[in-house]
Amino acid sequence: MTPRQRLVELDVLRGFSVAVMILVTCPGSWAFTYPQLQHAGWHGWTFADFVFPDFLFGVGMALGLAYGNSLNPHSDPRAFWLKVARRVFGLIALGLTLNAVYLLSWRLGAEPVGPEGHDGLRIPGVLQRIALVYLIALAVLRLSSRRTENARIRILPSILVASIALCLIGYWLLLTLIPVPGFDPGDLTIAGNLPGYVDRLVFGTQHMWALGSESWRGPIFYDPEGLLSTIPASVNVLFGVLAVKIWQGGSSRRIPILACMGLALVVAGLLLDPVFPINKKLWTSSFALLTSGLSFLAFLTAAALVSAPSRILVAPLKMLGGNAIVAFSISVVLSAMASVPLATSSGAKPLQQLGFELFSSQISDPYVASLGYAVSALALVALLLLPLDRKGIHVRL
Repeated sequence: MTPRQRLVELDVLRGFSVAVMILVTCPGSWAFTYPQLQHAGWHGWTFADFVFPDFLFGVGMALGLAYGNSLNPHSDPRAFWLKVARRVFGLIALGLTLNAVYLLSWRLGAEPVGPEGHDGLRIPGVLQRIALVYLIALAVLRLSSRRTENARIRILPSILVASIALCLIGYWLLLTLIPVPGFDPGDLTIAGNLPGYVDRLVFGTQHMWALGSESWRGPIFYDPEGLLSTIPASVNVLFGVLAVKIWQGGSSRRIPILACMGLALVVAGLLLDPVFPINKKLWTSSFALLTSGLSFLAFLTAAALVSAPSRILVAPLKMLGGNAIVAFSISVVLSAMASVPLATSSGAKPLQQLGFELFSSQISDPYVASLGYAVSALALVALLLLPLDRKGIHVRL
């Protein structure tokens, strides 16, 4: 998109997601990380758990802006599907490449985080999930859109909402009615949940998340970006599409409408929690509702910041959001390589440890020192993006 076509509020929202994602994944010490910057162990949720769903909400908003414009299935179907294929396979390929960076860091001496002998390439991942939910959302848009007489595309909200309900209810029924061998139906434990069982059958534990276990370096049971949980994750994308269509409508009531929808979804997610627990790693329906509602409110906050007199303060977020995939990729490489031991006068130490020791020498509180290291990683990513931002370059697959 050209600068005039870009939705600045969306860039700020995505920039916020990327910034917090870097703070979560690049601490100075994993032993000294604030609880809200750690993912919930299983059931429940923290601030960190909101980040990826919020990014998917942004993916939906971007898709809603592009669909019918730069992404039009009617003007040139062949070009449309080629563009979709390029984007989907490009994201998957990049995701696998970034997963391979962690393998490389282990081969270079970084301490492995999974069980002994677990050195297979992880197949699921953040970018792979983005690719799949993008494809699912696009299929829903294709079904819910109609071509008008003036050759424009109109999206039918009723079909969009029905698709969201189908995903949420269908996923809940799958997890509560279909038993995993050796467990009762509806078992949502780490070892007995259905999504984890499906991933073990499809990928094998050697190609799943190294930390998907009940205990440190124990047997692997699940992957937080697995196949089956992609279904409810697509709901966050579809809510993003719905939000941007309401925003584009230009109605004077769009802000209260989005605010009411956000609050209603948050309440719905919390009320559903006792029945279908909020759980990011399973991406339960209650989690999808809660985080979608929070994303509605986060977008309105971004819009308020953009229109505020002090909007210069959101410039770094806008820069990160304008090249979100690039920022994420750089942060993954930095995080993986920072765990590789480096030769020093006091012995081999990872860059992450050296950085934490440096901040600890100036800051007495280890939690603040660890956060300071993460902020420095965030600043480095922003610095690397600065040339792209100054030239108005927005890289996308």
